[in-house]
Amino acid sequence: MPQGLKLFTGAAHAELAREVASYLKIGVADATVSTFSDGEILIRVNENVRGSDVFVIQPTCTPVNDNIMELLLIVDALKRSSAARITAVIPYYGYARQDRKVQPRVPISAKAVADLITAVGTSRVLTMDLHAGQIQGFFNIPVDNLYATPVLLDYVRKQYDAANLVVVSPDAGGVERARSFAKMLKCSIAIVDKRREKVNECEVMNVIGDVEGVDALILDDMVDTAGTITQAAAALKKKGARRVSAACTHAVLSGSAVERVNKSVIEEMIVTNTIPLDSKQQQCGKLKVLSIASLIGEAIRRIHEESSISSLFV
Repeated sequence: MPQGLKLFTGAAHAELAREVASYLKIGVADATVSTFSDGEILIRVNENVRGSDVFVIQPTCTPVNDNIMELLLIVDALKRSSAARITAVIPYYGYARQDRKVQPRVPISAKAVADLITAVGTSRVLTMDLHAGQIQGFFNIPVDNLYATPVLLDYVRKQYDAANLVVVSPDAGGVERARSFAKMLKCSIAIVDKRREKVNECEVMNVIGDVEGVDALILDDMVDTAGTITQAAAALKKKGARRVSAACTHAVLSGSAVERVNKSVIEEMIVTNTIPLDSKQQQCGKLKVLSIASLIGEAIRRIHEESSISSLFV
């Protein structure tokens, strides 16, 4: 078994790394991450890692390509420094939505990124709420895909009345996620079906399920431009929902997402800190950010101790 747990981080989410380190009661290991004037990334590991069990926390969020490259170079530096095992902790896996060929002559980008991460010498991957579960099969190394469900569930149970709540999937693809969440809350589910009836006509949002007079909680794995989720919220309100909230693991919030959420009927958007929020995103008064540091930290501890982490897959 590798000796000594060490936790490194790139520039993507140093705050999360410090929270995880605090949970594990260790410090963040010393490494230099900087950029040359031409844009090339410079990595230097400033302490001995020979024979160590090393974990690198680096969500591959915006700027996606820079953060992926940073992760690859950190892993390579650790490998060349004789680390015994290197686990890439990727709370948010960039390119996850490009997991299959949807038209001719396009790449399967999620697979290409997996190949890169494996090729530099990564021993295993720890991630959270992959957009597509089959991405685990893109790697030839162990992949642990955690879920933010325990963190979201704990908050919802404390802040919402489950007896007057319906969990809503914003599209057909998220029905299983919504069903599982609703089962744990012992409440019903609804589905928003989005379709375009005719060419050049606006999309119609049909609500399947009874939401009249109850609180609706839209559940998704991520919120990006917030177009679908805000349209779904409007459709639910139109169908008589008393209050509409949303819960998502990954707060990508690109483009005009913050403005859309602020103008929408959504009263509260619950997200986790898998992705750091910039100053503009923090201006969204409807956001409630929950920390997944203890969940990540516990998974790291169990991996290091070679104990089971299956109980964390809720």
